[in-house]
Amino acid sequence: MKQQAIKIVAENRKARHDYTIFETYETGIALKGTEVKSLRAGKANLKDAYAAITKTAEVYLYNLHISPYDHGNQFNHEPLRDRRLLMHASEIRKLIGKVKEKGYTLVPLKMYFTHGLVKVELALATGKKLYDKRRDMATKDARREVERALRERNK
Repeated sequence: MKQQAIKIVAENRKARHDYTIFETYETGIALKGTEVKSLRAGKANLKDAYAAITKTAEVYLYNLHISPYDHGNQFNHEPLRDRRLLMHASEIRKLIGKVKEKGYTLVPLKMYFTHGLVKVELALATGKKLYDKRRDMATKDARREVERALRERNK
């Protein structure tokens, strides 16, 4: 069976720096036709995006910027509209408990196409403190130094 490649449209690189990630979920997203065409052209920005659960137990993605489609007409979409994420009810119930109870937040990590459908990788995360960010950067630098030294020794 031929495996279909995943095409990443947008990635929130700063999310892993600003948040400690505990779980990730793959969700679908409800889009309009011109939004899908813009995503195929790679015109999306997840930088300030976040997800929240509404009172009607639905998950919405806010501040996701999808640029208007270049060849769209008067039916083009609004770039910053709220978009509904498609998740199973059982997953949403689990998320409601965790978000209310422990102070987690929902952060989108990346958007991608798989089998012709747009998917969003959503993370259950908590914000990092400044000292956590510094510690992470220090361990990352130390790991790089060790790898560099090993490469030099193996030459």
